[in-house]
Amino acid sequence: MSEIAAETRETSLEPRPKYRRILLKLSGEALLGERSYGVDPAFCAQIASQVALVVSRGVQVGIVVGGGNIFRGLAASAKGMDRAAADYIGMLATVMNGLALQDALERAGVPTRVMSAIAMNEIAEPYIRRRAIRHLEKGRVAIFVAGTGNPYFTTDTAAALRAVEIGAEVLLKATKVDGVYDADPMTVPGAIRFERLEYTDLLRDQLKVLDGAAVSLAMENDLPIVVFDLSRPDNIARVADGEAVGTLIAAPLAAGAKA
Repeated sequence: MSEIAAETRETSLEPRPKYRRILLKLSGEALLGERSYGVDPAFCAQIASQVALVVSRGVQVGIVVGGGNIFRGLAASAKGMDRAAADYIGMLATVMNGLALQDALERAGVPTRVMSAIAMNEIAEPYIRRRAIRHLEKGRVAIFVAGTGNPYFTTDTAAALRAVEIGAEVLLKATKVDGVYDADPMTVPGAIRFERLEYTDLLRDQLKVLDGAAVSLAMENDLPIVVFDLSRPDNIARVADGEAVGTLIAAPLAAGAKA
């Protein structure tokens, strides 16, 4: 079989992903699984299998992970702790989560690098933008930990920042619900899910899916955001393929354009 025929056959069997480079934002709570604290290795393995599938199809994957399953800086600050100290502790929690996720990914056969915004050379590489891009080009998953390296910024903002820096085509925000709603669907029966929103909708209506700094950064750089349910095993691959999963947050459509 010729190379052209083989490529045609492969393409006909499996469509190519829409996005070639993505940034996946995982909250610390996403790693809880069925636990109330810490990391659930079984759920980490489930996440790793989803990422491995996407990587096997040629998608370059960066990940930003939060630390709320271990420590929440904002909550500690509200109880009287110095905000900067609390945020730094939260950044260290993200490093622990990043190492746990790296172990799960490498068990799934995916080469992975943890890159930290705070220097800790014995356990993670320093975050260097060009080095991160090179890892992605070589098929490695890059896990970005320690947020932005600065207090007063959330890991949502870190995710938007890293996505823009590495040239990701989309920011995937993994949650426990299947998109953005006009009210909390866990507590409000009949809450309405949005299929598409503009950046300004989130800022105007104060929809609490991402903080304002993250939304503004995405808007300024025309970075689309997809908010989706992580619990469905194939959702990361579906988003990478461009399927209508969850809620898409993007710039206004041009006149006559299709969503």
